[in-house]
Amino acid sequence: MCGRYASSRGPEDLAGIFGIEKWEPEEAYEPDFNVAPTKEVHAVLDRPLKDADDPRPVRQLRKLRWGLVPSWAKTPEGAARMINARAETVHEKPSYRRAFATRRCVIPADGYYEWVTGAAERELEVEGRRKRPRKQPYFVTPADGGVFAMAGLYEFWRDRTLPDEHPRAWWVTCSVITTEAETAPLGVAPPEGPRALADIHPRMPLMLTPDRWDDWLDPGRTDVADLRGLLAPPPEGLMRAYPVSTAVSNVRNNGPELVKEVAGPEDVTLF
Repeated sequence: MCGRYASSRGPEDLAGIFGIEKWEPEEAYEPDFNVAPTKEVHAVLDRPLKDADDPRPVRQLRKLRWGLVPSWAKTPEGAARMINARAETVHEKPSYRRAFATRRCVIPADGYYEWVTGAAERELEVEGRRKRPRKQPYFVTPADGGVFAMAGLYEFWRDRTLPDEHPRAWWVTCSVITTEAETAPLGVAPPEGPRALADIHPRMPLMLTPDRWDDWLDPGRTDVADLRGLLAPPPEGLMRAYPVSTAVSNVRNNGPELVKEVAGPEDVTLF
């Protein structure tokens, strides 16, 4: 799954990378090295501008809340559990299928975090010891330093308890699509530790390579069979993974030090 990631690029950088035509300064945010569910995040999407005479889709950078709320939901409760949608079933699940057909986005990231339980601690747990296993966080990022373009969906939800003019009457929320993690050796692997992404976790965010961005974002493409073809995993060997500080395990911590590589697993029990 993807439950935490880093996103440090500003609107100007993202505009150049994705060809964004429209973004509002008030929708920019500070670099976030510890993005967690229900936070507001940057997303790239193609959609006609509100109240514009021209109906053509315009590539926009928008601020969305991470944790999708289906349009038919009575309350936004449960959004934190809707941060991921499986690529294998996203087209048929009631919560996601309408968004998959017409409301797709790209959620830019530097990379994502995943936690691995140390073998020694697992053995202690098996032997009945009460010590909880330590989980070592790893940061997974493109080996070339480029953007990690996560395939996403977005949805609109109307809070019927608020009047139309209320700024929170409409919610725009999103979810990250995940796929099976790569079993091939990492493009750049640490000297010790996981040799493939599947050794860290069986799932990973679906990264879209630049040649798929336009097709994925095009709201005019609604054929489910055609769209499912865009969910193929990217070529193998594009990623690297390395251990980072256990400080990232606390969502209150934030800063570039969280994505700094550490020499090896930290001898700290946090879980």
